[in-house]
Amino acid sequence: MPPQISVIIPVYNGERTILETIASVRQQTFSDFELIIINDGSTDKTLELVNSVEDSRIKIFSYNNAGLPVARNRGISHATGEFITFIDADDLWTPDKLELQLAALQQHPEAGVAYSWTYYMDDKGEAFHSSNTVSFEGNVFANLLLGNFLESGSNPLIRKQAIDSTGDFDSTLKYCEDWEYWLRLAVRWQFVVVPKQQIFYRQTSGAMSSKIEVAEKYHLIMIERAFQLAPSELHYLKNHSLANIYQFLAHLYLTRVPGASGAKLASQKLKKAISLYPKILLTKKVQTLVFKLLLIKVLSPKIASYLLQIISKIRASRMQYSNKKANSAV
Repeated sequence: MPPQISVIIPVYNGERTILETIASVRQQTFSDFELIIINDGSTDKTLELVNSVEDSRIKIFSYNNAGLPVARNRGISHATGEFITFIDADDLWTPDKLELQLAALQQHPEAGVAYSWTYYMDDKGEAFHSSNTVSFEGNVFANLLLGNFLESGSNPLIRKQAIDSTGDFDSTLKYCEDWEYWLRLAVRWQFVVVPKQQIFYRQTSGAMSSKIEVAEKYHLIMIERAFQLAPSELHYLKNHSLANIYQFLAHLYLTRVPGASGAKLASQKLKKAISLYPKILLTKKVQTLVFKLLLIKVLSPKIASYLLQIISKIRASRMQYSNKKANSAV
C-alpha cells in the first residue's frame, strides 16, 4: 500500500539544519508518509548526514544542482502519496501539522489545498514571532492576488489530484515561485485553513541589495502572469497588489541593507507603494515603516538602528511571553 502523504524536502548544502528538519517530519503524530529528500547537488556534508538517518520511510535522490523549483518538481515525480507537501531544508513543523491538515482536507473533499499559520524564526532558530493570522477559505484567488498569505513553500498540504491538474513549479522563476504556484492552484481548487501556527519559517539575517533587486524583478513578472489569469472583474486589484510588493521590498531594504543606503532605497520603494495605492498608508505595516524611516532621518542611521533593535527585542520578548502563556492555558 502506498503511503497516504508524500513529504518532499529539497535540499542544497543544508548540513547546518537538515537533520533538525528531518526530525520535525519524523516526529509527526501522523505517521503514514514517505519522506522524499531531493539532494540538489549539495557539495557539503548534506548527503552524508541524510544517509545517517535510519527510517524506512526515507527515500533519497541525488541530482545535479538545478534550483528549488526543479527540485520540488523532481520530488513530485517520485511521490506516490494521495497528498503531497513540501518543507524547505531549514524550516520546521509542529508535530500535529500533517494530522490536522489532512483532517481538514478529509472534512472538505471539495478543497485541494490545506494551509496553516506561521511562526517566523531567526537564523539561529531562537527568536520567534507570529505571522498574520488570516482564514481565507473556498475560492481564495482574489486574496492570493494581494499577497502570499501561505507565506512559504513549507506550508500547504495538497491533493495529488490538484497537483496533477496544475502542473509543475515554474523553473524560470528565481523568486516567489511558490506564490505563483499557489495562484495557479487557486484558479481550479478551493483552499481550507487550519487556524493554528504549525510552520516555523526560518529567516536569514542578511541580504544584499542585488538579491532584493532579483526579488523585485521576479515579483513583477509573477504579478503580470497572475493578472493574465485573473478574470476582468479582479483587474482593479492590480495596483493594490503591486503596492503590497513595493511595501515588502521597502521592508527588505530597511531590515537587510545596513545604513543610509538601505533607508534611501526603502524610502523609494515605499513612495512607489503609496503612489500606486494611497490607502496602503492606513495599514500597520506601512505606518511602522514610515515611523522607522522618520526615526532614521531625525537621528543618525546608527543610533536609529540601535533603538529599533531594542524595540524589536522588546516586542519579541512580549510575543514569546504571550505564546508561552497561551500554550500553558491549553
